[in-house]
Amino acid sequence: MRPPQRGTDSGVLAGLQGYSPSVEAYRLVRTNLQFLAVDNPLRSIMITSGLPGEGKSLTAANLAVSFASAGKTTVLVDADLRRPVQSSLFGLPNVYGLSAVLAGSCTLNEALQSVPRAKNLWVLPAGPTPPNPAELLGSRRAQELFTGLTNDYDVVIYDTPPPVMVADPLVLAPQVDGVILVVSAQNSDYVQSQKAKEALEKVGARILGAVLNDVPLKQMGYYARYYRRR
Repeated sequence: MRPPQRGTDSGVLAGLQGYSPSVEAYRLVRTNLQFLAVDNPLRSIMITSGLPGEGKSLTAANLAVSFASAGKTTVLVDADLRRPVQSSLFGLPNVYGLSAVLAGSCTLNEALQSVPRAKNLWVLPAGPTPPNPAELLGSRRAQELFTGLTNDYDVVIYDTPPPVMVADPLVLAPQVDGVILVVSAQNSDYVQSQKAKEALEKVGARILGAVLNDVPLKQMGYYARYYRRR
């Protein structure tokens, strides 16, 4: 089930190449995830955060690009049906998407879009904003769609809203192999991050760990100097 090659990349996330703290950080996250389950590789991963604005969408996008650049056929699903941004990050249209597929308005192949300068990567935008995101994500059609994506691609990354604000991610979390919580070094609220973790655990989600985002380069000391020399 490979969609036709279409869609345009804005250049915001054209690829993770070369050496920099950011590039190496995403490679490290990808490698750690691969070693978490050597005998039973992680196929579906949900990315969320305690609050909006902590960088969970950009983390999901860059992690998807990192997996794709490693030769893994990867699908990035914008499951934040309330405030979607993946289509904007990649410069892709959002006419069709996840909500349209679940509503039966289009097929998956019509909604999936390839990223020209990121080989092995497809993006499933959120699509038109529905009145009932949680119900859509918890539907039988959604379960069948997510199972099909996991069977047909090496890795599926889901970008979801914070679980303490809406029920959408709590519906999706038990259906994926693991969840990553993004925490901002600049804007994070410890209480909200802890609440997000507890909410996910209550629905049986497997929390793989946290990604610390927005760390100032000057605080990285030796590592920042090392990458500036390259």
